[in-house]
Amino acid sequence: MASINLIESFAEFKEAENIDRPTLMKVLEDVFKTLLRKKYGSDENFDVIVNTEKGDLEILRRRTIVTDGEVEDDNAQIAYSEAIKIEPDYQIGEDLYEEVEIQDFGRRAILAAKQTLSARIGDLKKNILVKKYADKEGEIITGEVYQVWKKEVLLLDDEGNELILPKAEQIPTDYFKKGENIKAVVKKVELRNNAPLILLSRTSPLFLAKLLEIEVPEIFDGLIVIKKIVREPGERAKVAVESYDDRIDPVGACVGMKGSRIHGIVRELRNENIDIINYTANIQLLIQRALTPARISRMDIDQERKYASVFLMPDQVSLAIGKKGVNIKLACELTGFEIDVFREEEQEHSEFDIDLEEFSDEIEEWIIDELKRIGCDTARSVLELTSEELVRRSDLEVETVEDVRKILQEEFDKE
Repeated sequence: MASINLIESFAEFKEAENIDRPTLMKVLEDVFKTLLRKKYGSDENFDVIVNTEKGDLEILRRRTIVTDGEVEDDNAQIAYSEAIKIEPDYQIGEDLYEEVEIQDFGRRAILAAKQTLSARIGDLKKNILVKKYADKEGEIITGEVYQVWKKEVLLLDDEGNELILPKAEQIPTDYFKKGENIKAVVKKVELRNNAPLILLSRTSPLFLAKLLEIEVPEIFDGLIVIKKIVREPGERAKVAVESYDDRIDPVGACVGMKGSRIHGIVRELRNENIDIINYTANIQLLIQRALTPARISRMDIDQERKYASVFLMPDQVSLAIGKKGVNIKLACELTGFEIDVFREEEQEHSEFDIDLEEFSDEIEEWIIDELKRIGCDTARSVLELTSEELVRRSDLEVETVEDVRKILQEEFDKE
């Protein structure tokens, strides 16, 4: 029988489950048609029939029966006298089909075909792997630590594919043990030296964005959008968020009840401090929020140079700068402004300010929120505006504004 069990003869077939059947059949057909061209000079009159389920393959040679002595092409024609030796009932003009024994190609040719097939299937598997992970770029995956090296960690996915987590993409305090499952985001996928290279990252802002998307349903549903994330991996991160639904507090939703949503992310990022701030187009207010947890006394902004001079009380300067300058560095990245901090002179008559939150026992929360919406976070920022200006810019009534101003002014009058 002129057939060959491909699953036994070509072991690579067993590993080719992810390759679709038409592609496999095309590869097999190409490999054996190459053999046919080498042996017979042409493959035009040969049919390669593949059964990928059983692993069977048949090669049929098709020739037209012609009168003896009129054979012009041995591949396309066969003499009548030769045809009737195969089957006595054949007539001139009919097509004769013969099975070609695989063994007829010779041991060396079959070995070469096996090597070619192995290489082709290997290339297909590489391309399929690259495409699979290219579609997952920016997504979080979980891999098992297989090998820990000085400059990188080798992970395996659930199909045994190799993934690389370079040292530069690891959080400085990351420590991995063999067999441990770790999460990372797919950063880059490419073919290097004809081998798939799948690079992961735990330091990318995208990793934090995807963790938030998993933990905060409102982000996944699009009700809250992440405007920007800046990170100093393992140290601090600042996330600017905005809500498309006025009923949703974006900061509260991201933090969760008693920090329930953010705590899991902090643990995953090796206790990285995460500041969630409410995004605003008001650059002065955005800078103020970006410098959290420091409290700003005043600031001067140069919009053209994208430069801000921020003045703080002495006890707030170190908070604004942060450990190793991380806080102010991230604030600059988040706002797009170069920020310099200055120590406010502590003079006898220097003005002090009070955060509006300090008046929450006298002023209703929704009124404070409305004042914050127009850029007034402190008592002086409210008093610096006239009642008419406050009414025009906010949704507050004149009486409400007057009451608020009176409460705030009384606090300063006590001094």
